[in-house]
Amino acid sequence: MLNVPSQSFPAPSSQQRAASGGRSKVPLKQGRSLMDWIRLTKSGKDLTGLKGRLIEVTEEELKRHNTKDDCWICIRGFVYNVSPYMEYHPGGEDELMRAAGSDGTDLFDQVHRWVNYESMLKECLVGRMAIKPTVPKDYREEKKVLNGMLPKTQVTDTLTKEGPGSPSYDWFQTDSLVTLVIYTKQKDINLDSVIVDHQDDSFRAETIIKDYSYIIHIGLSHEIQEDFSVRVIENVGKIEIVLKKKENTSWKRLGHPLENHNSLIPKKDTGLNYRKCQLISKECVTHDTKLFCLMLPPSTHLQVPIGQHVYLKLTITGTEIVKPYTPVSDFLLSELKEPVLNNKYIYLLIKIYAAGLFTPELDHLQIGDFVSVSNPEGNFKISQFQELEDLFLLAAGTGFTPMVKILNYALTNIPSLRKVKLMFFNKTEDDIIWRSQLEKLAFKDKRFQVEFVLSAPTSEWNGKQGHISPGLLSEFLKRSLDRSKVLICICGPTPFTEQGIRLLQDLNFSKDEIHSFTA
Repeated sequence: MLNVPSQSFPAPSSQQRAASGGRSKVPLKQGRSLMDWIRLTKSGKDLTGLKGRLIEVTEEELKRHNTKDDCWICIRGFVYNVSPYMEYHPGGEDELMRAAGSDGTDLFDQVHRWVNYESMLKECLVGRMAIKPTVPKDYREEKKVLNGMLPKTQVTDTLTKEGPGSPSYDWFQTDSLVTLVIYTKQKDINLDSVIVDHQDDSFRAETIIKDYSYIIHIGLSHEIQEDFSVRVIENVGKIEIVLKKKENTSWKRLGHPLENHNSLIPKKDTGLNYRKCQLISKECVTHDTKLFCLMLPPSTHLQVPIGQHVYLKLTITGTEIVKPYTPVSDFLLSELKEPVLNNKYIYLLIKIYAAGLFTPELDHLQIGDFVSVSNPEGNFKISQFQELEDLFLLAAGTGFTPMVKILNYALTNIPSLRKVKLMFFNKTEDDIIWRSQLEKLAFKDKRFQVEFVLSAPTSEWNGKQGHISPGLLSEFLKRSLDRSKVLICICGPTPFTEQGIRLLQDLNFSKDEIHSFTA
């Protein structure tokens, strides 16, 4: 009996992808939608050709299945017959064929690591690759490992030469508290860098150090209260997590190690952790867009960095579907500063697609219902703002969402900033998200300007019209000084973003001056 992994990623038909980069979609034939694929997987049809058997697949056997009609692909040690899925794949058949008869894990991670392949392809599972699994680290010396500073070798074994210095941890206690101390040996650590979850007796703290994750994952030896505090001493890169004991007794040990404990591994290999968040409110923003407020559990510390996104996960008709969304602040004009209270809440501007699969289900959630929310993902770096003088934002539709926190941060925290301009593309006036707030912000802060461009305006519209074009951009993207430091952020549907990047390059903006998100 093979154990199918439970980790899941967003579904391939995501309408609001938020990660930088992306892939082109191809038109699907009628009857080949995501919902059609789910129906096929539940029809009882044998999609593997093995009549329900699961087999071990040798490398030689995998190589033989390399045609469109007989295509096996290995992802993370599991082999899938993807031939039945060919016509349903939004990226097209050619994209799948790139990995035909081979291990497609690296290619998969490059293009769409977040795709919910385990759930989407579970009826296509052929079996497991016939190789020995990696032997986990030996943690038999539990007291030595979990009491005090850990031997450096347990962490440094996982490092590459390009990786950060070796982090470590220690702990101490009082009658009522247990304090876990993480020494990152980095000076750019802040509260955004730390994600802490406590569920039952499992305690997991993940610290983002450059492109790596340092993970502390422990089954605690005693019970603790739900709430805890996290403090970062930035100038020395030290993190203190203070836990409250349920009983004032002395702990002889912190606990026992769980998966990936005391590991420093590339962030792309950590997978996505989820926690259940409660829907607190939802309010209409436009005729088809709503602002959702989700509350993190008290046993979680998580702050979404600027320009990054989270994944929401729902089970729909028995299949886990996951979609990415970029959190926003609850209100654009909050004196240009987000209240500390918001650290326990995640706000999402989400367009409801009436004919969609995921967003109608999300919209049907009642206040008090729960939805699973992942760790943040994304490659936008705050360092891109350093000494920035001109910031230009190009957004189409819900591609506006990454711009909300970028706007707030830039106008509040960048002293060198001279000008921020937003060009916001929509179909009609009714589609413009937070129009009045944007106009008030432009009135309040003279550094900020906003221009609305409509592709299908009414006859009463006096503003700019059309689609993204050289004429619109050349007029819009004027530096405050000849050699001012510039950053251009662009987000919208894939065709909008791809065309925009080409136009920006034609206008001689460098790759370092352009950051693209994909909506």
